[in-house]
Amino acid sequence: MGGRVMSERPAQWGQLPPHGTVLTTAEYLQTAESMRVQELIYGKLCVEESPHFRHQNLLLELAVLMRVFVGQHQLGVVCIAPQDVILDPARALILQPDLMFISKFRQDIISDHVWGAPDLVVEVMSPHPRIGKLDERIGHFTHYGVRECWLVHQLSREIEVLRLQENGEGRARTFRGTEAIESGVLKDFRISPEVLSCW
Repeated sequence: MGGRVMSERPAQWGQLPPHGTVLTTAEYLQTAESMRVQELIYGKLCVEESPHFRHQNLLLELAVLMRVFVGQHQLGVVCIAPQDVILDPARALILQPDLMFISKFRQDIISDHVWGAPDLVVEVMSPHPRIGKLDERIGHFTHYGVRECWLVHQLSREIEVLRLQENGEGRARTFRGTEAIESGVLKDFRISPEVLSCW
């Protein structure tokens, strides 16, 4: 598999393993808490640089709008990265989507981490993607049951909505300007890209 294995690391509390370390899910969860961007892709630790200010500013604005809406309608929980989403404990697949929504009917997947697929994930697209290829990432979300993924394109100021568990023409739509987003998961959360001021 390549990379450095967990047993080779000095046994020092609080040390964060380097990029490329091979870990099981249990070993990953025993590492020190951190705000760094890291994911476990089928047992290989991927560590990247922190996102730029513009990325975080846009993410926070969208997260606040979504959290207020979800809270007012008592629909569930909204959370932002870094938060581990354990999609497959046996195969050591753990991702950290930028933003996620988990409905109130599925909150049993939340404990110290999220153990299963959120209903909706949001990824703010950076000019230089931080971890992995986008199609592989969407493939993971689709395979493990995420219902919807929003791709927020900073440069073009568009929001692409992917209905991952559907087939056909309506599976992917892009919204721009004053067009209200049509979500299959948050049906009445009809903001438009123009509403966001942090582009």
